[in-house]
Amino acid sequence: MGGFEGDVTVPIMDRGFFISLQAMRRQLAAMPCDYYQIRLIHGSSRRPFSGEHVGSAVQLLRGPMVRFLRLRNREGYDVFFHPWEGRLNAGYILVDLDRAEDKIIDTMRANGHEPCAVLRTSPGHLQAWVRISPTPLEPALATSVARYLADLYGADRASAEGRHLGRLAGFTNQKPTRRLLSGYAPWVRLLYAQTRLATQATSLLQTAQRLFPAACPPLPTPGYASGAACPLTPAAAFHIYSRWLNRLRIPQRFSPPDWSIADLWIAKELLRCCIPADQVQAVLRLGSPGFPRRHSDPEDYLRRTIARALQTKRMPLSARAFPGPLGDAPSDANLHRGR
Repeated sequence: MGGFEGDVTVPIMDRGFFISLQAMRRQLAAMPCDYYQIRLIHGSSRRPFSGEHVGSAVQLLRGPMVRFLRLRNREGYDVFFHPWEGRLNAGYILVDLDRAEDKIIDTMRANGHEPCAVLRTSPGHLQAWVRISPTPLEPALATSVARYLADLYGADRASAEGRHLGRLAGFTNQKPTRRLLSGYAPWVRLLYAQTRLATQATSLLQTAQRLFPAACPPLPTPGYASGAACPLTPAAAFHIYSRWLNRLRIPQRFSPPDWSIADLWIAKELLRCCIPADQVQAVLRLGSPGFPRRHSDPEDYLRRTIARALQTKRMPLSARAFPGPLGDAPSDANLHRGR
């Protein structure tokens, strides 16, 4: 997965460029997804920039793209994004805390609704991203969860929609009403970034289905509750396993892949996302190709694999390269749609 520095050629004193690049990198690392959608909207006229972009993290963090976004931002455009899964929700919910209390994020954490990313979009205004599923969700279900969280924490209900875009860190907030006393536009600052699944993800999904039964289809997988019987289907487990297999570029590193190494690496990444160990075992059991293969005691193999993954010392997020898909996104995935 290599670093992104090879694609960056900017003047050595362009400090603003590196501030934007670092903030983008940290936010995308905390919200892993195969692709992200970028949209530019003018802060004063609220008119969108012609076209929108869908690309992988590798593509968005390249020097030309960062410079393009910074230029448009200086021209008055706000930079919005969200993890992109086509017509589905990618498993992330935006909580737009327009008039945030000082302790609101602590309250969310205490309730098991821990954000994976928190941004200050201007003084007194926060945006929090909560990951509620490692697999895509139907938009109606995601919208129900967004509305529930908005009501619970006094967030902007107009933003409580399953595929709503949030601000991308590292750029300025160009809304005229958000200007500082100095007249400058405030920076969108990343206050917290950590890859994780909300502890009460299962409860959130079930509560949303109960409160909005007409809007919600049956849950494809109720979530990841520690100690509960695993509801994961083989298809969902295979989907999760395959995505991490490609993100870690294992087929390119090993030909043919060493599935024991693949199991270990994927287990480490899932545990890093705060998915409970019993659910990680279920992903390996149902999603690892050909499992149990030649293991005489498959359950013992899974226990040992999880134990090794837990013992592995994790690198800090700032030192980890963000896992991207195999190579660059296919050309037809780079969607420039006129508006």
